[in-house]
Amino acid sequence: MKIFGLKKNKKQAVVSPPNSALSLIEKGMNSLADVLAPSSVEVDFRSIRVGDTFYQTLFVVGYPRFVSPNWLASLIDFDHELDISMFIYPAFSSDILESLRRKIAEMEATISSQIEQGVDIDPKVKAGLEDALALQEELAKGVERFFQFGLYITLAAPTLSELNETTKRLTTTLSSLLLLSKPATLQMEEGFKTTLPLAQDKLYITRNMDTTSLASTFPFTSSTLTQDKGVLYGINQQNGSLIIFDRFSLENANEVVLGKSGSGKSYLIKLEVMRQLMFGTEVIIVDPEGEYEALCHALDGEYVASLRGLLKIVLGRLDPSHDAILDRALVETYQKKGITPDPATQKKEPPLMEDLYQTLLSMKDKNAQELALSLERFIKGSLSGIFNQQSNFDISNELTVFSIKGLEEELRPIAMHIILDFVWTRVRKTLKKRLLILDEVWYMMKYEDSASFVYSIAKRARKYYLGLTTVTQDVEDFLTTDYGKAVLSNSSIQILMKQGTAEIDAVAKTFYLSLGEKQLLLSTGIGEGLFFAGQSHVGIKAVAAPFEHELITSNPEELLKRQKTELQEAPQEQPVLEAEKEATTQPEPEPLEDQTVLPSP
Repeated sequence: MKIFGLKKNKKQAVVSPPNSALSLIEKGMNSLADVLAPSSVEVDFRSIRVGDTFYQTLFVVGYPRFVSPNWLASLIDFDHELDISMFIYPAFSSDILESLRRKIAEMEATISSQIEQGVDIDPKVKAGLEDALALQEELAKGVERFFQFGLYITLAAPTLSELNETTKRLTTTLSSLLLLSKPATLQMEEGFKTTLPLAQDKLYITRNMDTTSLASTFPFTSSTLTQDKGVLYGINQQNGSLIIFDRFSLENANEVVLGKSGSGKSYLIKLEVMRQLMFGTEVIIVDPEGEYEALCHALDGEYVASLRGLLKIVLGRLDPSHDAILDRALVETYQKKGITPDPATQKKEPPLMEDLYQTLLSMKDKNAQELALSLERFIKGSLSGIFNQQSNFDISNELTVFSIKGLEEELRPIAMHIILDFVWTRVRKTLKKRLLILDEVWYMMKYEDSASFVYSIAKRARKYYLGLTTVTQDVEDFLTTDYGKAVLSNSSIQILMKQGTAEIDAVAKTFYLSLGEKQLLLSTGIGEGLFFAGQSHVGIKAVAAPFEHELITSNPEELLKRQKTELQEAPQEQPVLEAEKEATTQPEPEPLEDQTVLPSP
């Protein structure tokens, strides 16, 4: 029997005549391989070009003698696109023990020969013998198993010159880890296929490893962000573990949160506030947008909306002559109230800004008159009620929120500086575990005086058991200022939420993000991002219990739905029938005069 056009697959054979309609249709169709295949492939000695991209594969032949967990972190976090393949082949312990016996005998014979000849013992041979003896004992006891391990790395670049430059940088990084790598010269095609997700080792260049050494090559290192104590920040998106961290256990307790509007920054901060309060941490918040008012009232916190003036910001930049006049006027103003450098006098009632204004007016100096005119707006104008009053507030509540929502845009940095000065003075007086949260800190970073003040607090907060949290949505302005970068470098915890396309390049450059991490920050959802703590960072998703979510959510849709539900559940008055309404509203008839009242039967 003659079979035409035999085609086979794993399950069946299809028989069709050579000139049939089915055969003609199949000739005009593209297979899956046709769709996936590149337009061209060019294999060279030291590289391979697939389509328009060049690739080069490296294999590792030399490893360090001692390694620790997470020792491959520099390779995993390399700032370029990499394809890394690890192949692990288990070996029979009996075969390995026999090979070890022969190897140990060879090394012992070599050392004995060197001793007889009176030459120095080769340190490499001596170290190898020690390792072999230790491994032999562990294998014999069954404590360790033996494996063959192959490590291959493929780099990609749009041009050959960029590929060579990246390869040099990667080789340097591997050398810093005491890894000796070589290019798969004349085997670039096999190397490229080895790092494809096909689980096929075309090179088979391996190194002996025991169980402990092999475990240290595991590429995921996020487990280090789970501590025995601290607050729950969220869920690790890589492995689902909990991110529990005590920020006060780091070199400083400062934290920076960066993200675009609507990324979930305030949601995450509110969660941390509630959980820090449970551990006895005092929390102070500067709130420009009134986002923390509901939370403050729900937790019986202190909500403050009145402020006082701070002269250096109010008056702006001063030249030396004006600065000297202001200093002299301040001293004189305090002296009039009986306050001197003597600590015994500093409990007296401090002066108002109006007292300073009057002192400047009384000074027969042109510069003093100019300073007085600058202050007049805050003394007699519409702002006198805000800045020209005594400070009668004391931070005694575990949660204090300073609101500046009602102030004009130009006054917000002034108000924030005033509050910071007041809080910083209180913080230095009593040592206590505290958090100071500055929301929308970019208001202050726009001005040199206030930005330098924020930086000084970030730098000195640790001495006073204070953790400073700076939150901003204006990422680019924050990262492009020297003080912003300084605050960032003095913060042990950084949290990156969703970023815009205009800011992602600056963020990636500052935090050395990989291409995948950049894409994550561009496409991540609300309440998700990257959590940096020390040298480690992982993907994070903020999670809240139902009662926590109800307190901290600012979603307008949820708030509106809640308001409607509360209105529906509120008790309503019973409707009054129209006849009853008329009966109750009609006046009672007045009795007539001389009316005879009949006796009852």
